Parts: sequence; C-alpha cells; structure tokens
Amino acid sequence: MVALSALWLPILLAAVVVFVASSIIHMVLPYHRSNYRQLPDEDKLRAALRAANLTPGLYHFPFCTPKEMNTPEAKAKYVEGPIGIMSILPNGPVNLPKFLGQWFVYCLVVGFFVAYLAGHTVPQGAHYRAVFRVVGTGAFLAYGVATISTGIWKGQPWSVVAKEAFDGVIYSLLTAGTFGWLWPR
Repeated sequence: MVALSALWLPILLAAVVVFVASSIIHMVLPYHRSNYRQLPDEDKLRAALRAANLTPGLYHFPFCTPKEMNTPEAKAKYVEGPIGIMSILPNGPVNLPKFLGQWFVYCLVVGFFVAYLAGHTVPQGAHYRAVFRVVGTGAFLAYGVATISTGIWKGQPWSVVAKEAFDGVIYSLLTAGTFGWLWPR
C-alpha cells in the first residue's frame, strides 16, 4: 500500500496537466466549436424567458410528475413538442474564473480518488505500466465514462458525448502518465 501523503505531487501535477490540456483543447482545437447552436429568433425567446422570471436552476419541459406522464394532456404536450432540458444561470457577466476554479478542483478530486485506488492496488516501486493501467482506468471512469449519462438522461447529442469521452481519454492518459512518472520507488 502507498500512502496518500506520498502521492500529493502526482495528484497536484496531474490536475495542472489536465487543466492546461483542457484549456488547449477548448481554446485552440476546433472540434468543440460545433457543440452549441444558436436558437432561432433568440432575442424573442430570451424576452419570453425573462418575462417568466426564472430563477437559476434546471428546468424540464413539458413538465409533469410521474403520475401525470400517462395522462392524455401530458402525452399531447410531448407529441406537440418541443421537449427539452434547460439550465438557467444567474444573470450577469460570465464568471469564467469561477468555472475554471471548479474544474481545477474537480481535477484534484479525480486525482485524489485515483491516488486512493492506485495506492491500495499498486505497490510502491511498481513498474510504470502497472501504475499507468490502474490510474488510467480510474481516471477514465471519471473523465470519460461519466459523460455518457448526459447523453442518456439529459438529451446531450451523442456527437458531443463522444467528443467529451475522447477528451476523457486524453485526460486519463495524461493523469496515468503523471502518476506513472512520479510513483514512489
């Protein structure tokens, strides 16, 4: 067993490496630019939403309780459409530092749990590939597999899910490489 205290450097460095890689992926590489589309007649729709005085949160439409789902009225709304899930954020300028900070904390949390897993399954002094295999698998569960649920339950287009899972492969390989390199000997 390898103590978590011996793995603080790979946890921290893997988070930094993944953070930098994700910044490059989203700011330099073009393949995520098609993830979002503009709404037709956006100003009219924004005015209607503003008039509804929505508070920040997650909304589903048409909304109905499980009990109401089989009523003729609910079924008609689903046939009529549109059907969607909408996130409403607080008004004001985009707070990019907050989002980036949360992403970095998430990277640290992934590193922590991957370190916990590897520390209990990979002995001190293990070969690079043994560390890489365990850490890479654990990291991919967090960075890649976790995105699939958004395609299943939230209607995220599968092309977007696939791109995020691909990013997860990159982040997992970088995390695994960092841990393999810095694994206690």
